[in-house]
Order: sequence, then C-alpha cells, then structure tokens
Amino acid sequence: MAHVADVQRTIDFYGLLGMEIVNTFTPSSGKLAWAHLKSADADLMVTRANLPVVAEQQAVLFYLYADDLASLREDLLSKAISASEISFPFYMPKGEIRVVDPDGYVLLIGQVA
Repeated sequence: MAHVADVQRTIDFYGLLGMEIVNTFTPSSGKLAWAHLKSADADLMVTRANLPVVAEQQAVLFYLYADDLASLREDLLSKAISASEISFPFYMPKGEIRVVDPDGYVLLIGQVA
C-alpha cells in the first residue's frame, strides 16, 4: 500500500496504465481515502497520506511488465505521461522504461515477451 497525496489523481494516473478500480473507501468527511486497483495479476492499494508525500523519501520502486514496451511507451507519451527512452539493462534485455507517477514513485516497466 502506497501513501499518496490525492487518491483520485492516483486512480486516474494508474487507469492510464490499464489498472481498474476494485474497491474504494470514502469516509464521512467525503474525501476519497483509499483505493484498491488491479490489472491482470497486479494489485495496488493506495491510501491518502496524512503528511506531504516527498518523492525523495519514498523507498519504494514499482516494477511492472509489458508485452509490447515500444507501443506502451508511445501510448504513454500520447497521454502526456513522460517516459524515458527504452534502455536495455542486463536483467531486462528486451527493454525497460522509467516513468514517475504524480507522487514521485518510480515505475520501471520491462518487456517480458
């Protein structure tokens, strides 16, 4: 579970990556406080942070997999999401990109197929 500044903003961002809402919680205050997102075998839960989320202090790295990394990168760029050039590290010879979410969490996305 990751702490985020704005749960709805996070839902919207990860929706662009293909994640769908499984469940949410909104307390009586009326401000969305928690969400469970899913895509295939990947699950992500997010909760509204009580303090500011400082990207440099987050010790979390999300690693995702894609079947067609080049197409995914082009799709992200078309949606105004910054994505690095495709690199080819030793552990992901078919390619990997880096994306940063609205709270500063780093997403590495590697091609597996």
